[in-house]
Amino acid sequence: MYNIIVVLGPTACGKTSLGVALANALCGEIISADSRQVYRGLDIGTGKDLSEYSITLPDGTIKQIPYHLIDIVSLPEEYSVYDFQQDAYKVITLMQQKNKLPIVVGGTGMYLDALIRGYDLIKVPTNQQLRKRLEGKPMNELVKILGELKGNLHNTTDLTERHRLLRAIEIAVYYSENHVLPDNQMPPRPNINPLIIGTTFPRVQLRENITKRLRSRLKEGMIEEVQQIHDSGISWERLERLGLEYKFVSQFLQGKIETQDELFKHLNIAIGQFAKRQETWFRGMERKGIEINWLDSDSVENRFFQAMKLVSDLSK
Repeated sequence: MYNIIVVLGPTACGKTSLGVALANALCGEIISADSRQVYRGLDIGTGKDLSEYSITLPDGTIKQIPYHLIDIVSLPEEYSVYDFQQDAYKVITLMQQKNKLPIVVGGTGMYLDALIRGYDLIKVPTNQQLRKRLEGKPMNELVKILGELKGNLHNTTDLTERHRLLRAIEIAVYYSENHVLPDNQMPPRPNINPLIIGTTFPRVQLRENITKRLRSRLKEGMIEEVQQIHDSGISWERLERLGLEYKFVSQFLQGKIETQDELFKHLNIAIGQFAKRQETWFRGMERKGIEINWLDSDSVENRFFQAMKLVSDLSK
């Protein structure tokens, strides 16, 4: 029997609305698995529409669906997979004690994978001396260093961005110098038996959704939001490391992208490519033995009924 529901899928496919509807029907609460919505102030660019967690009941009253792991840290703090896993474990334990059904909703593949498959992770501190030694080294040399430390490089996502590559080296050095394995320091885990529900749309419709949503976010003031965050003291480099909307808008505000039309074009393509990478990650999870129950590509209302039928069938 499952004791947690996971709703996953690529960006712009209606995961939150489906998760909230399920939480309302099943006496559940939402746990966000979004690597950027954890940060306070990243609102428009992350699509952090908190009004989605409010439901209007037939009698006209408003019901608030509780949510967790949104707006919990401030920039420039770094929030890692380890942090998410530990915070999610705590929330799940508390919800199980209250007889509430945890419903994890999100599209950050590594967060979901770490929770579902129970990654053995430990807290690795920043090694400033190591970072100083690596400063200025080209990417190919950093890749070679990481390969020598780990012996294999199955997770190629660490190799595409400099800050991820540096962090991967930092973690590998920590493990080597301290002679520890991750499971030496793991706290007790809650019992997790997930029912995993996948939702998406056909590629053409997904791209249309991405384009429509991006236009809306720009009209809502996404550029102004990024400027305000920078004015508050957050560096352009930190904003760019947040990726996608924050990366491209930061480049626009620095003059690296000349026009808003060019910004829209580049960002729209990048979000579409990100959605493809998300789907690739989910297929990889399935190849590792994770069963994802994909709903038919349909309206949010019909997908809700499909999901409820799945819940009912598996409860018999």
